Amino acid sequence: MPDEKRYYMACLDLEGLSVLVVGGGRIALEKVAGLLDCGADVTVVAPEVLPELRQRQVTWLARGYEPRDLAGRYLVVAATQIEALNATVARDAAQRSLLCNVVDDPDKCTVILPAIHRDGPIAIAVSTGGASPALAKRLRDQFAAQIGPRTVAVARELRARRPWAKRNLATYDERKEYFERLVDEALT
Repeated sequence: MPDEKRYYMACLDLEGLSVLVVGGGRIALEKVAGLLDCGADVTVVAPEVLPELRQRQVTWLARGYEPRDLAGRYLVVAATQIEALNATVARDAAQRSLLCNVVDDPDKCTVILPAIHRDGPIAIAVSTGGASPALAKRLRDQFAAQIGPRTVAVARELRARRPWAKRNLATYDERKEYFERLVDEALT
């Protein structure tokens, strides 16, 4: 098997951070919805956008992309169907050390976006390393079917217990053992 690119999986806290989405079509709308759901401050740059995108809480720059649009951004998403434009956005973002997702072109990305399911505090993210978004979505749906109201309630209860555990259990290992025992008791 040839060496395959491996991605470091992480969750980003985008609350209040500035994100640029280049493009105004269906794919941009999908990306904007996910970004807004996480509290990002989203700016869209595109000469035209779908009416549904205008109804979102975004800043719309009604023109073509310019490199200066990257100033002050944390993340940029190139979501156009114009390959050369997406490549330009990726190059400009790389020059500024910005995280960049180029939709449907993992080789140009510094961050790829997994298929996500959210239920309360639980988020399931599945990635195929850019190989197949369709497979990632299928797997996401299979895993999501296993999450029910009881699991969500347990997650909320465990979150509520974290401050007590930090105050009363001295070490990481003690806290880890405590929470693993609670999970076992609650879900078996």
